[in-house]
Amino acid sequence: METVKLSVDPRGVADLCLARPEKHNALSALMIAELTEAARQVAADPAVRVVVMRGEGRSFCAGGDLGWMQDQMRADPQTRAREARALAQMLAVLNDLPKPLIGRIEGNAFGGGVGLACVCDVAIGTQAARFGLTETRLGLIPATIGPYVLARLGEAMARRVFMSARLFDAAEAERLGLLARVVAPDEIDAAIEAEVSPYLSCAPGAVAAAKALALSLGARPTEQQIDMTIAALVARWETQEAQDGIAAFFDRRPAPWVSE
Repeated sequence: METVKLSVDPRGVADLCLARPEKHNALSALMIAELTEAARQVAADPAVRVVVMRGEGRSFCAGGDLGWMQDQMRADPQTRAREARALAQMLAVLNDLPKPLIGRIEGNAFGGGVGLACVCDVAIGTQAARFGLTETRLGLIPATIGPYVLARLGEAMARRVFMSARLFDAAEAERLGLLARVVAPDEIDAAIEAEVSPYLSCAPGAVAAAKALALSLGARPTEQQIDMTIAALVARWETQEAQDGIAAFFDRRPAPWVSE
């Protein structure tokens, strides 16, 4: 794989690493496909007991790759829908992973990066991490990640950050429920190990069954909801606002709706 690194240590702990550091691990079409494939590999590997997902470099994940977004603006509705479904499928495969998924959040997590944090069973962040559902700045919406953000934060907490695109720090992310714990950068290794090690004393089949039960009892996104988010994202890509917002970003100028 070109954009994702996957390794498994002798204990059965898988390291799932987003590996586009030069692009702040932004989600391209290739990375979406490779994350989906990597998740399927660890799901099918009986040697894997726990998965830790992290980002290489200074950011966890900066959201959607802007080049990928530009491609969607030029594409026909069928292509847009196919790409949106690939993104939704990647999130669903990670969310439903029959292994514990622990997020190691260092640096920025914006847009789709927040979605990735929300599909983790637990996410631990460093004090310097920053977050934001930044889509509305571009005239877009946090559509396919929406069900997972709402499931993690709850509607009341999600509405504090879902529409404004404002950035927030790790302490607020913990208060919102996005992060389970915030630690100093030099404490992140120990904090992740504290989440990993208990699973190594648990029966893998029981862990998988318990997670499946939790998903079935909780606010698991339905196929209808996923289809709705795909349709909403495709419709938003077709708006003049989205076209103006993406163009303004690449031209390094304020979007038409920005007030002084």
